[in-house]
Amino acid sequence: MTAGSARGLPRIAVTIGDPAGIGPEIVPAAARDERVRGACRPLVVGPETLRPADCAAEWMDVALDGPVETGRASAAGGAAALAALRRGHELALAGEVAALVTGPVSKRALHLAGERVEGQTELLGRWCGVSEHEMLAVAGRLRVMPLTRHTSLARALESVTTGRVLAHLHKLAAGLAGLGLARPRLALAGLNPHAGEEGLFGDEEREVLAPAVARARDEGLDVSGPLPADTVFVRAARGEFDGVLALYHDQAFIPVKLLGADSAVTVLCGLPYLRVSPAHGVAFDIAGRGLARPDNLIEALLFAAGVAGRAQ
Repeated sequence: MTAGSARGLPRIAVTIGDPAGIGPEIVPAAARDERVRGACRPLVVGPETLRPADCAAEWMDVALDGPVETGRASAAGGAAALAALRRGHELALAGEVAALVTGPVSKRALHLAGERVEGQTELLGRWCGVSEHEMLAVAGRLRVMPLTRHTSLARALESVTTGRVLAHLHKLAAGLAGLGLARPRLALAGLNPHAGEEGLFGDEEREVLAPAVARARDEGLDVSGPLPADTVFVRAARGEFDGVLALYHDQAFIPVKLLGADSAVTVLCGLPYLRVSPAHGVAFDIAGRGLARPDNLIEALLFAAGVAGRAQ
């Protein structure tokens, strides 16, 4: 098997995610979308019992051992999601697919299955033997990397140090370079209202963030900031910056999800292969009710296909 095809279309693995969530609805729908079929060859990885009769995509079976109730986290659902993710990872690592697109999983289900991790990001990093990996959220021209992810706001603020900000500016630049932006224009979001307004609303901008920007510039990065968080994302979405470093999870994802409610995706930077996912969760509350839309997953597949196509 190869990652390409006779037509030059990249072969992309897409995991079903948690079988009790919306993955079994949106993955087959995305795989049969005409835009997706024209851009790549999707390979769905998940329990064969979830495969609908009208899904013409290639399918790779993984075990589903035990009952799963739609809309509820379970050990069996978590184990199936883990098995699909592991198989997709192996395919991508071996170069048998050009990219891995992951369906949404339930952290509780993963925990019930015995895998107590924050999520798929940490699992893939562990399996790849990579400790330095970061999430990049994308909505149109807006690309945002959060300094911290799933932690309390108090702990996130403790993580805002000059050294960590500098390191993440380099990670953001490297991640964007991997997407074809050789010398990206970066921006650093401020922490306080109006980026502190010269110390009137806080000293973090002057004492922590500005030194990180100065050092990043000395080390060859094109960085602006720290800039007020209430305007920097709008400026980036208009094309003024190629990427923004946000300082905590919600500062990054509120603008991304507002701008790309049905199109936002996340890219995991730092892995030996391309991994993309839709920027939403398992949506247990609507699973099985015919309300789930595949738009974000379609965008994830098209994004992965575009990056993979440029790399061929």
